[in-house]
Amino acid sequence: MQLPLDLGQTRTMESVRNRLRRHFGTLHYTRRDPIGQLVKSIISGRTKDAVSGNAHTQLAQRYRDWNLLADAEPKDIQRIITRVTFSDAKAEWLSAALRIIRARTGALDLEFLRDWPVELALTWLENLPGVGRKVSAATLNFSTLHKPALVIDTHVLRVLQQLQFVPPSADAKIAFDIMMPTLADWSADDLSELHCLIKALGQTLCQYSITDCAARPLNTLCPHA
Repeated sequence: MQLPLDLGQTRTMESVRNRLRRHFGTLHYTRRDPIGQLVKSIISGRTKDAVSGNAHTQLAQRYRDWNLLADAEPKDIQRIITRVTFSDAKAEWLSAALRIIRARTGALDLEFLRDWPVELALTWLENLPGVGRKVSAATLNFSTLHKPALVIDTHVLRVLQQLQFVPPSADAKIAFDIMMPTLADWSADDLSELHCLIKALGQTLCQYSITDCAARPLNTLCPHA
């Protein structure tokens, strides 16, 4: 369920972005082709960026055409991505998702989603194995599809909960549905930057184990500070 636009919350989120820019600098996400980003997003869940990034690089080097990855046996994929969490399940999801895309569209290509409304594109992707709201939003926003969808991973979700933008019980999908109406005027680049900035905060100064709220760039905005 989407909530109505809250102008006050929009201004607060702009303040969040501006403060984080001053602290971390301007951050950007390197855009991949849509299939490549889908692959990266599926293997990245609950896995450190360095590990998932290395696994994606190894897959791209082994299968220089994503069609070759679609045709590969899951056990062969798992050998390459063995360091990511739940590698056995992710190998199955990758193989199945890529084959389904090819069967449904006639090619291993997601370019057709470029002109679709974001909500319809999210729904289409989330019918694929291993694809939830984080993966679907990342495929749309971080790829060359360049669509406005905020990617909410575990770090971003925790910070949004701490700032009380979303309820403590919210998962990525609920948080997305709450946040996107507030950010309706933000571009794809704005949203990818916001993700990177909030994630950087969650990975460094706003971890569960760090309690020095006064030193955080959002200390006067956070109810927990």
